[in-house]
Amino acid sequence: MTEVPELPAAANARLIERVDAIRTAVGHAFIGQADVLDQILVALLAGGHVLIEGVPGLGKTLLVRALAQALELDYGRVQFTPDLMPSDVSGHAVYDPKSESFKIRRGPVFTNLLLADEINRAPAKTQSALLEVMQEGQVTIEGKAFTLAPPFMALATQNPLEQEGTYPLPEAQLDRFLLKVLIDYPQLDDEKRMVTAITLGRAASDFDLSQVPRVLGAGELLALQQATAAITVDDEVIDYAVRIVAATRSWPGIAVGAGPRGSIALVRAARAQAVLAGRDFVTPDDVRDIARPALRHRIALAPELQIEGQGPDDVLGALLAKVEAPRR
Repeated sequence: MTEVPELPAAANARLIERVDAIRTAVGHAFIGQADVLDQILVALLAGGHVLIEGVPGLGKTLLVRALAQALELDYGRVQFTPDLMPSDVSGHAVYDPKSESFKIRRGPVFTNLLLADEINRAPAKTQSALLEVMQEGQVTIEGKAFTLAPPFMALATQNPLEQEGTYPLPEAQLDRFLLKVLIDYPQLDDEKRMVTAITLGRAASDFDLSQVPRVLGAGELLALQQATAAITVDDEVIDYAVRIVAATRSWPGIAVGAGPRGSIALVRAARAQAVLAGRDFVTPDDVRDIARPALRHRIALAPELQIEGQGPDDVLGALLAKVEAPRR
């Protein structure tokens, strides 16, 4: 019997249903912070990487571990420190006396979900070891290129720059992150639920990830990413996204605006935002809602605004209010 091809409407409904299943599964462990979880899922569906900024102890590692379990993906973690070497991230060649030859010892980047913890505690040379992986999906060790098996997603965490002992990320690497997500302290009710879930009947101080169900595999995730990339975007919506990014280049108070990669990232993220909202087409609201996470790390503010205490989100908010959205 010939299999009947799935109609577009049915395929889109299945896409939305599966994304909801991922959100629910990870939500069993990552309590509260719904906006943070949604932005991580946007990057996952769009096939991008995420920079997460927040003070230690807010559940960033737990979020990545729960996501890896729900999606049945391999998970790796690198704790960035001032003495970390690039080879500690990518891998290196080791001499084997028995075979009298060098063997490649692969680093922690050979995984599906990579947590680069406190990436701004390492010098720029080590930070840049992630750049090739994020940009090209491959690692070069001793002059030989090794391709990573898809899917691959890097989630880098950093402490706010005002903390001591941190190094700002190179601009070239910042631009490779699809989104920059800000994670803050949980609401009191969410923190109460978190404390209850972790302490009730358990001596350990971390969350029991056995409560996170497995909902997808790697192959299914790749299919979701392809389906998300096929979501309809009207020309007027693309024009709106491009006008927002172009406005950052001439906006008062922005010293350096976002480049064309910012426009591409905004449209990619807006497609995933539409899927999370349960739609198979992108609206101007999707672009507006995801604009801050997609652009806040791609602009540099003028010194006078920094002195006044304004941040990128304040400036982007004013800019979004002025750029006219399509009316239909």
